[in-house]
Amino acid sequence: MKKMKKATIGTPVHFRFLIAAVLLPAIAFSQHTLSGNVASESSGEKISGAVVSVDNSFATAVTDPNGNFMLTNFKNDHVKIHVTHLSYESYEAEFTLSEEPVTIRLKQRIILADEITILATRAGDKSAIAYTTVAKNELEKQNLGQDLPYLLSLTPSVVVTSDAGTGVGYTGIRIRGSDATRVNTTINGIPLNGPEDHIVYWVDLPDFASSVDNIQIQRGIGTSTNGAGAFGGSVNIQSSKLSAEPFASVNSSSGSFNTYKNTVQFGTGLLQNKFAFEGRLSKITSNGYIDRASSNLKSFYLSGGYYGSKSSLRLIIFSGKEKTYQAWYGVPEEKLNGSKDDLLTHYYNNLGYLYITPADSINLFNSKNRTYNYYTYDNQTDNYQQDYYQLHYSHAAGEHLNLNLALHYTKGKGYYEEFKPQEKFYKYGLKDVAIGNDTITTTDLIRQKWLDNDFYGITFSGNYEKNNFQLTAGGAYNTFDGDHYGTIVWSAYANNSSINHQYYFDNAFKHDFTVFGKLIYEINAKTSLICDLQYRTVIYSFVGIGNDLNALRQHIGLSFFNPKAGITYAINTSNKLYASIASGHKEPVRDDYTGYTPGNRPKPEEMIDAEAGYKFIRNKIWTGMNLYYMNYKNQLILTGKINDVGEYQRQNADKSYRRGVELELGYAPSSKIKISGNITFSQNKIETYYAYADDYDNGGQHADTIRHGNIAFSPEITSAGTIAYSPVKNLSLDFIARYVSKQYLDNTSNEKRILKAYLVNDIRLNYILKISHLKEFRITFCVNNIFNKLYESNGYTYSYQSGGKLITQNYYYPQAGINWLGGISLKF
Repeated sequence: MKKMKKATIGTPVHFRFLIAAVLLPAIAFSQHTLSGNVASESSGEKISGAVVSVDNSFATAVTDPNGNFMLTNFKNDHVKIHVTHLSYESYEAEFTLSEEPVTIRLKQRIILADEITILATRAGDKSAIAYTTVAKNELEKQNLGQDLPYLLSLTPSVVVTSDAGTGVGYTGIRIRGSDATRVNTTINGIPLNGPEDHIVYWVDLPDFASSVDNIQIQRGIGTSTNGAGAFGGSVNIQSSKLSAEPFASVNSSSGSFNTYKNTVQFGTGLLQNKFAFEGRLSKITSNGYIDRASSNLKSFYLSGGYYGSKSSLRLIIFSGKEKTYQAWYGVPEEKLNGSKDDLLTHYYNNLGYLYITPADSINLFNSKNRTYNYYTYDNQTDNYQQDYYQLHYSHAAGEHLNLNLALHYTKGKGYYEEFKPQEKFYKYGLKDVAIGNDTITTTDLIRQKWLDNDFYGITFSGNYEKNNFQLTAGGAYNTFDGDHYGTIVWSAYANNSSINHQYYFDNAFKHDFTVFGKLIYEINAKTSLICDLQYRTVIYSFVGIGNDLNALRQHIGLSFFNPKAGITYAINTSNKLYASIASGHKEPVRDDYTGYTPGNRPKPEEMIDAEAGYKFIRNKIWTGMNLYYMNYKNQLILTGKINDVGEYQRQNADKSYRRGVELELGYAPSSKIKISGNITFSQNKIETYYAYADDYDNGGQHADTIRHGNIAFSPEITSAGTIAYSPVKNLSLDFIARYVSKQYLDNTSNEKRILKAYLVNDIRLNYILKISHLKEFRITFCVNNIFNKLYESNGYTYSYQSGGKLITQNYYYPQAGINWLGGISLKF
C-alpha cells in the first residue's frame, strides 16, 4: 500500500498570528494600581490563597503566603473588588485607587462551604493543569432543554454529538478527541461514569443543569481522584449551593421539532440559621430532527441540610427517567449523499441482513435523506431510570482543617426494546418449530435487553491549609453489582419458550478502592509546587450466560499507581507560567473482557501526560496558552479484527499519542462588548495500526499495516468563540461560532471514511427585566445553525472484501439545520 507521509505541526502564518495575539498583551503598560493585604478578622493571621477579583474586568490576583496581592493597570481610579476563600466569608468593597495599600479582613465562615465536598477533585490556581470553569450564570443563559454536553460546547478542545440531531436525547462529548469512556465525570465528588462501560449517559440526567452551581472541565489526566475514566479529561459538577434566602422559579421553553422544557424550583433559604431545603421538577420532550427520534425525559432534584457553625449534613436525591426512540443506527452514506444507483447498490449489498421486510425497503427509498431512521417498529425505544442518593457530612476541625465524608447509592434499571425479523431459534436457546412435515427455523420476535444495577460506596477526605501549604488526602471505596439479561416479549411462532422467556443472564461485580494525597506548597510568593499521588485497586468479576449464549466467567484484579507533579511560577501579578507531568492507568471496559477468553484479554491502558502553559490577565484582557503531549501505551482501539471468540473487539495499540496547543483569549474593549474564544491545534497519531477486513471471497480476514495513522474522531483543529454585545443594561446579544476540522471514522486515515469539517454559527439573546414582586424575569431566545449548515457530527464505518473488491460502508448522524429555542424564566 502507499506509504503515508508523517505529518508535523508547522507554523503557518495564521498560527504565528494567533501565538502573537496571545503573547503580545504581556507587554506592560503603567496605569492605576491596587495593592493590599488580606488577613483573618478574628486572629489577624495572614491569609494565603484568597482570590481577589475586580468587577467588569478579567483582573484577578491570589494572595501570597503573607496575604499580599497587587492588581495593576486600571484606566479608572475607582473599582469594586470581590475576595473569596474556602474557609472565609466572601467580601465585597469599593476602593479609590492610590499608592497606599488597602487592608482587608475576612470573617471565618459560619456555614461550611459546599466546595469542601468536592475539593479533592477540583483544580485550582496552582494546580498546573489546563481547566475551564463554567459558572451558573453562563449555564442559565443557554439552558433551554439541551443536554449538558451542549452547554459545554464552547470550552476548549470539546466536540459534542447528538443522535437525534438536536442536542436532546442521546448526546456525547469528546475532549481532545478522547471519548466518553476516557472522560471522568463526578457530581459533588461522586463518580458518575458507569463502572463497567465507563460511559456517562447524559440522557439519564435531563435538565440537571438547572441544579448546578458550576462545572469544571479539566483537560488531560487532571486532578480527578474518584472514578474509572480520568484518562483524557474530567467533568467535575458541583450541584446547587446553599441559598441563604428563600426563592422560587418557573422556567418554560419551546422550540423547533416540538421541543418543550418546563421546570419549577424552590428553596426555603436558611431556616433558624441552621436548616435549608431545595427542590426541582423538570420535564423535557422533543420529536428530534431524525425521523421518530423522540425523547420523553423527566427528572427531579431534592436537597436538604443542616448547617451549623462547624458542621454540616446534607442529603441530596435526584433522579432521571427517559424514554427515547432509537436513532442509534445512523444514515448510510449512499442515502445521505449518493445517487439512486448508489442507494440501490447499498440495498442489494445488505439485502437479507439489514433489509429483510418490505417495510425496510419502503423506509429506505421513500424517507427523506438527512432524517432517515432505520428503525420503524413503534416501540423501538430505550427506557431507563436512574436514582441517585448522596449524603455529605463536613466538619471544620479548626481554622485550618476541614473534613468531609460522603455516602452514595445509585439505582439504575431499564431496558431497550427492539423488533427482530427472521431470527433463528437457536440464537435464543429455543427449539425449531415443526408444523406437519415443515420445520420452521426462524421467527419474527420482539426482545428486551435489561440492566439492573446497584452502585454504592463511601468517599472521604480532609483538607489542611495553613501559611504556605495545602494538603488534601482521602480515598473512596465503591461497589457495583449489576445484572444483564434479555427477554423475549413476543414471538410470531410458538415454541418451547414461556412468556417473557429469559434467554441470557449474567451478573457482574466490581470493587474499586482508591487512596490519594495532594500537596500544594508555596516555596515563595512566586513559586508553587504540587504533588498528587493516587493508588487504585480494581477487582472485577462476572459469571453467567452472555447475550450470544456464550458462557461468561472471569475474575480480574488490577492495581494502579498514578503520580502527578507540577510547578507554577508567577512572573508578576499579570503573568504566570506552569508545567506538570502525570501518569495515568485505566482498566478495559466490560466488552473488552466479555469479548475475550481470560488468557487473551487486553491489557490496561497507560499514559504519560505532560502539560505546560502560560496565562496573562490584565484588566480588560485575558489570554492563555497550553501545550500538551499525551503519550499512550496499549491504547485500546477498534481494528476490525475478530478476537478469540469470533467477535469484533478492541485491541491494544502499542504506541500512540496526542499533542497540541490550546489558545484562549478574552477581551472586553468596553463595558458593552466582550469577545472570547479558543482554538486548538493538534496531532493525534497511532505509530503502527493493523486494519482488518472480512474477506467473504476467500474466508478469513484481509490485513493492512498503516504507519502514523490518525486516531479516529480526533480533529486537528477545534475552535469556538463568542462576541457578546450589551447595548443596554441587562440585554445581551451573542454571536457564537464553533468550528471542527475533518475527522476520520477509523484509524486508517482513509479519505473516503471521514466526517467533513464544519463551521456552525448561533445567535442568542438574553434580556433580564426588573419587575416589582419578581427577583428576575429573564427572556432567552436562540437561533442555532443560523446559516443552515448541513453537517454530521458523528458516524462509523465498516469494510469487507467481496466480489474481488473492498466495500466500505459509512454511516453518519446528521445534525439539524437552522432551528430555534426560546424560553422565559421567572424568579420569585
